[in-house]
Amino acid sequence: MPTVLAAIGRFSARHRLLIIGAWLAVFAVFIVISASGADLNGGSTSMPATSSSTALKTVQEKFPSTGGSSSSSGSSSVSNTLQLVIEARGSAKATDPATKAEIESILTKAESLPHVKSASDPYSTTSPYVSKDGTTVVSTLTFEGLTTANAQTVSDRVDSFATAHDQSVRIEVGDELVAPAYSTFGAGEIIGILVAFLVLFITFGSLIAAGANMLVAIVGVGIGTVGVVAWSAFHSLDSTAITLPGMLGLAVGIDYSLFILTRFRAELRAGRKVEDAVARATGTAGTAVVFAGLTVIIALVGLVITRIGSIQDMGFAGAFAVAMAVLISLTLLPVLMKSLGIKALSRKDRKKLLDGRLVETVRTKRTFIGGWGRNVAYRPLPMLLGAVVVLAVIAVPFFSMKTVANIPGGSDPSSTERAAYDLIVDKFGGVQSPLIVLAQGDDMQDHAKAVDAKLTGLDDVESVVPAQIDASGDAALITVIPDGSPIDTSTTDLVRAIRADASSISGVTLSVTGETAIGVDTTALMNQALIEYVAVIVILSFLLMIVMFRSLLVPLFATAGYLLSLGAAFGGLTAVFQWGWLGGIIQAPQGDPLTSLLPIILVGVLFGLAMDYQVFMVSRIREEYVSGLPPKEAIVAGFRKSGPVIIAAALIMGFVFGGFASSTMTFAAETAFGLLVGVLADAFLVRMIIMPALLSLVGRAAWWLPAWLDRLLPSLDTEGHALDAPHDAVENAVLIDA
Repeated sequence: MPTVLAAIGRFSARHRLLIIGAWLAVFAVFIVISASGADLNGGSTSMPATSSSTALKTVQEKFPSTGGSSSSSGSSSVSNTLQLVIEARGSAKATDPATKAEIESILTKAESLPHVKSASDPYSTTSPYVSKDGTTVVSTLTFEGLTTANAQTVSDRVDSFATAHDQSVRIEVGDELVAPAYSTFGAGEIIGILVAFLVLFITFGSLIAAGANMLVAIVGVGIGTVGVVAWSAFHSLDSTAITLPGMLGLAVGIDYSLFILTRFRAELRAGRKVEDAVARATGTAGTAVVFAGLTVIIALVGLVITRIGSIQDMGFAGAFAVAMAVLISLTLLPVLMKSLGIKALSRKDRKKLLDGRLVETVRTKRTFIGGWGRNVAYRPLPMLLGAVVVLAVIAVPFFSMKTVANIPGGSDPSSTERAAYDLIVDKFGGVQSPLIVLAQGDDMQDHAKAVDAKLTGLDDVESVVPAQIDASGDAALITVIPDGSPIDTSTTDLVRAIRADASSISGVTLSVTGETAIGVDTTALMNQALIEYVAVIVILSFLLMIVMFRSLLVPLFATAGYLLSLGAAFGGLTAVFQWGWLGGIIQAPQGDPLTSLLPIILVGVLFGLAMDYQVFMVSRIREEYVSGLPPKEAIVAGFRKSGPVIIAAALIMGFVFGGFASSTMTFAAETAFGLLVGVLADAFLVRMIIMPALLSLVGRAAWWLPAWLDRLLPSLDTEGHALDAPHDAVENAVLIDA
C-alpha cells in the first residue's frame, strides 16, 4: 500500500491542474444533481417488523376509516390547528361562572385573530374538554389560509395573544403550525473552526501550512456534504442526515491532512526534495490515514445491521463524507504541498535548510511530551489507575441514561408547547397519544365488554373508549388512555401488561399499536440494535488490531480502551442533556431523555476516531520496538514522536465538535457533545496514558503473536518500510516541530 499511495502522491504533485480540474468537475456534477431534485424532507422510515407495526397494518385493513396511526415526523409541512390550554389560577376552577365567562371571552377574541377559522367550545355538552378537577379546559383553534410563508407569523401572534391574556388564568399554546427551523451552521461552529485553525498555526509555526491544512479539510467537507445532498435526489433523506457528514467530515478532514502534512514537513527537514517528500509523506502517513479512514467507514457502513432506515442513511452519509476526506487528503493535499514547497516549514527551519543544515534530532532533548511519555512508561501502575478512575467517574451517569424515539410535546422543555402538552397529560392523562388496542377473535360483539373491562382494570389506565367493531365482526378497536405521557415508564409498563395478557380472554387475542406503542417498540428495537452493534464493533476492533499490530494483547488493550471512552461519552451526554448540567453553556434544550438513535451513531463514529489515535500512537511505539529499543524506551520514543500530533489532532477535533455542540438543534448538539467527550477522553486518557501504561506493564509480551497466525496475516506495512532506503535520514527526523 505505501508504494501505491506514494505513486498517487507523486502523480498528484506532478499533475496539479489535472487533479484540481477533476475535483472541480466532481463538485460541479454534485451541484447539478442537487439542483435537479434534492429531497431532505423525507428520509427512510423502514425498520424491522415489530408487534405494533404488524398490528397497525391489520388496523389499516380492518378499519380503513381510521387512517391508521401517525406519528410526529418533524416535517416542515404546515398544520392547521393549535390548542389553547387554559388553567384557572389559585383555588378557582374553570367551571366557576366568573372564570368560565372570562375564558369564553378569551376564546371569542381568539376567533378574531388573523387566519383563525374557529375556536372549539370546551364547555360543549356533546364533546366537552374539561378536566375532572374542573381546573383546566382545552380549546382547538382551527386555521385557514395558512402557507409556509405566513405560518410562523400566525403562530407568533397566537403566542403573543396567549401571553397578553395570561393573567387570572394560565394559557399555554399546544402543538405547532410549522416545525421549527434550525441553522445548520452558526457562530459556534465558526468559532470552533477558527480556534482549530489557531491550533494548526501553533502546531506548524507557519500560517501558510495551517491555511493549506484547513483549506483541504473545508474543500473535502464541502464536496462530501454536496455529495450527500445529491444522493437525496435519488433517495429521500431526512435533514438530520446532513448533520453527521458536516461535523465528521470537517473533523477528520483536518486531522488526516494534519498527519500527512506533518510527515511532509519532517521529510523536508530531513533534506528530501519537495516531490520526494510529497511522495514519501503520502506513502507513509497516507497509509495510516487510509487505515484510519477505513475503520470509520466500516464502522458507519456497519450500521446496516440495525435494519433501521434512518440510521442506515446517516451511516452511509457519514461514511461518504469520510471517504471524501481521505481521497482529498491523498490527492489535493499533495498538490498544495508541491505548490508550497519549503514554505510549508517554519521560518526557522527554512533558514536552516537554506544554510545547508538538516533539522536536528530531538531524541535526547527534554520536552514536556517526552517527560509525559517517560512517566507513563516508568510509572505505569499509578498512571493507569488514575486514568481509569477519571474515566469511571465520568461514566457514572451512563447507568441512569434513558433513550426514547421521540420527545412528545416538542424538544424544548421550556416552551409553551411542552407546557401545554404536560398540562394536558397532568389533567387528562395521555389523551394526546393513546394506545390503540386491536382485539381479534370470533364474534367480537360478545367479547367486547369483557375486553373493555379487562383493559379498564389494568394499572396506569386513565380511561378506555368502548370498542369499535369492524363489519366482519372478528376485530375490535379499543382506545386506551394511559395515565402518563408516551415516554413515562408507567406507559411502557402498560404496553407490556396488555401484551402479557394478550390471550387471557378465551377466544380473543390482543395487540397494541398507535404512536405511543410504536415509540416504545422503536426504542426497544434501537436498544437491542445497540447491543448487537457494540458486539460487532468490539469483534471488528479486535480483528483489525491483530492485523495492524501483529499482536494479541495490543488489540485487547485497544478494545478495552475504546469501551472506556464510549462509557465516558455516554456519561457526559447523560449528565449534560438528561440531567441538565451546563445549562448556561449548552444552547440546545436539556432535561429530556436522549434520542434513541444517538448511542448507535456514537458507537460507530467513536470507534473509528479511537482507532485513528491508536494507529498513530501504537504504530510509532511498535516501530521503535522493532528497530531494537527495549519496550519501555520504545514507548518513550514512540510517545515523543507521535504525542504532539495526537494532541494537536484531538484538540482540533475537540474544538470542531465543541462548535457544533453549540447548536440549538438537540440531535446535532447531543451528537457533537458526545463526540467531544469521547474524543478527548480517548486521546488524552486512553491512548496517551492507559495504552502505553499497559504496554509497559506487559513488556515484550505485548508484541507476541503465534508463528502460525503471523504467517496467515497480511502485511499492511503502515509504517512504510517498503519505501525505506538503507540508513534513511528521515529515521532521526522529528515528526513535528519540537
